[in-house]
Amino acid sequence: MNLFPSLPKPLIFICLLVAGALQTFTLAPYGLWLLGPISIALILLCTQALKPSGKAEKGFLYGWIFGLGLFGSGASWVYVSINTYGNAPPVLAGGLTVIFVAGLALFSALNFWLYFKLRGDNTLINSFLFTAIWVLGDGFRTVFLTGFPWLFLGYSHLESPLSGWIPVIGVHGLTFIVALSGTALALLLASDTKQHKFGLLAFALIFWISGPALSTINWSQSKVSNTEDSKDELSVALIQTNIPQELKWRRSQIPKTLKLLETMSEQAWQSDVIVWPETAVPRLYDQALPFLNVMSELAKANNSNIFSGIPFRHIDRESGRQVYHNSIVSLGAREAEGESIYHKQKLVPFGEYVPLEDLLRGLIDFFNLPMSDFRTGAEDQALLKSFDYQVAPFICYEVVYPDFVAKQSADADYLITISNDSWFGTSIGPLQHLEMAQMRAAENARYMVRGTNNGVSAIIDERGKITAQSEQFVQTILFSKIRLLEGRTPFSHTGSTPLFWFCALLVLVLRVRR
Repeated sequence: MNLFPSLPKPLIFICLLVAGALQTFTLAPYGLWLLGPISIALILLCTQALKPSGKAEKGFLYGWIFGLGLFGSGASWVYVSINTYGNAPPVLAGGLTVIFVAGLALFSALNFWLYFKLRGDNTLINSFLFTAIWVLGDGFRTVFLTGFPWLFLGYSHLESPLSGWIPVIGVHGLTFIVALSGTALALLLASDTKQHKFGLLAFALIFWISGPALSTINWSQSKVSNTEDSKDELSVALIQTNIPQELKWRRSQIPKTLKLLETMSEQAWQSDVIVWPETAVPRLYDQALPFLNVMSELAKANNSNIFSGIPFRHIDRESGRQVYHNSIVSLGAREAEGESIYHKQKLVPFGEYVPLEDLLRGLIDFFNLPMSDFRTGAEDQALLKSFDYQVAPFICYEVVYPDFVAKQSADADYLITISNDSWFGTSIGPLQHLEMAQMRAAENARYMVRGTNNGVSAIIDERGKITAQSEQFVQTILFSKIRLLEGRTPFSHTGSTPLFWFCALLVLVLRVRR
């Protein structure tokens, strides 16, 4: 490698930290997507990673340092939850955040270790090997334990020339293209010969050039129905209550919250669909039934449909114990035979359940947050019904799982996600969360309705573009319209599985040929 022939270790570590931080700046709210390939190239150049020399242990350290830069800049918003709502003093909150970031950085360390262990003498083979392992690492991070599918490079390309590829290969496919482009850039800058560098660059450019052409394809169309009163669009009202998290679960606040929901909904009865945020009703479903029944009758009288987040409990038949769920309920003008409630399947560690509960529960307030004892809902739940339409519901964290959303959305006419991002204050976390919801809409070519407690509430079209959005930290009602769509994208059919198998096969083949 000629550009960075041999850097001292401290400078290598600084370059890796910078490379990790650059990837955060590709994502919301910054959107500097060009930094993605540059970040990859910087990693490869400063570590001389395309060359065969170097031990696997060195790769592990390099990957961990890079991970500190990535997760330290991109996921440190967890400090707000621990400090502000977990009532942990700054020193303790900071220490727990460091542990969180250092733990996540181990995923990057594992990727780099595997690459350094398998790389050979051929720089072109090494380029594809690095790209394949990067994508497989993201896939592993998505499913390991409960998963942390955050900060993927592909998310930055909702507005880039690659956006046309989103419905075809999804966010992980975009990450593959970006990582490969970064290796091509590194090869272009550092290779001594022309043998590989222009060929790989030309191959990567094919994706960038073809992306705009793919953007012209309409993967979904307006829904056609034989019902006389059916529509191809619905009017929607998103109720953003902006109730402070520290007040939400206080007993004295509950009547005020219910009254606020009723009052704000009265201003939106002209809308077909009204959406309340995650756990908008701060009471258990069975305790809130009198209020819910009243609101359901009002919604029916106005030919409207309310979707609300609410905690739910029931008795488990096998254990006889009370089980709690984070749920979304449909009220009002829905088909009588349609499903009316959905229980969340993807739970947030520490926020909705506590791993190693017997050891951690009660140590500090962060391990004893309100509503942190939920259980997962069944995998075979039916879609919710809204009038005679099918709705795929997602609660908060669920919308960040590409394949989960694709599976649930297959027969849906539109998608709803409700969230309470108050936990993350004024950090960049809620804006990253919104960007991931945009990606899910584009992957499945469906409108996404996103209702939140304090913003950003938004309507997202089938291409991932925001057509209407609220401001953060205000009490407001967002009025808009959505189109009802049918038809499926290639990604909604296949998900990420073919890409992961391709990358795994690529690693095996390249390992043999190295």
